[in-house]
Amino acid sequence: MLFKKSRQFVFQLVSVALICTGFVQVSWAGVIGTGQIMDSDVRATSIERIDALLAIESVSSQLLEYGVDPAMIEARIHGLTTAELLALESRLDQQVAGGDALALVGTVFVVLMILELVGVTDIFKSF
Repeated sequence: MLFKKSRQFVFQLVSVALICTGFVQVSWAGVIGTGQIMDSDVRATSIERIDALLAIESVSSQLLEYGVDPAMIEARIHGLTTAELLALESRLDQQVAGGDALALVGTVFVVLMILELVGVTDIFKSF
C-alpha cells in the first residue's frame, strides 16, 4: 500500500515537472550603467520639485479656476522625458513671482505719454 502511494506520488510529481517545462520564462540580465541611475535620480528630483510647486495653494487654485484636472497634470508630468522635465524646471525657476514689474511700469508710462500727446489726458501739466 505504501509502495503504491509513493509510486503514485512520484508519477504525479514527474507529470507536473514535465508539464511545467514548457512554461519556462527567460530573464535577460544586463549591466545598469551609471547614466541610467543618474537619469532616474534627476528625473525623480525634478518631478518632486514640480509637484511641490503645483501643491502650492495659489497655483492649484489657479489651475482649478482654468478648469485643469490635477490628475491630468500629474499624468502629463510623469509622461515627460527627463530632458523635458529639466527644461520645464528651468523655465519655472526663471519665472518672477509677480511678473516683470519694470516692463509693466514702462508700458504704463508709454500709454500715459501717448494719451498726453493725443490730448485725451492732462497728466503732465505745463507750469
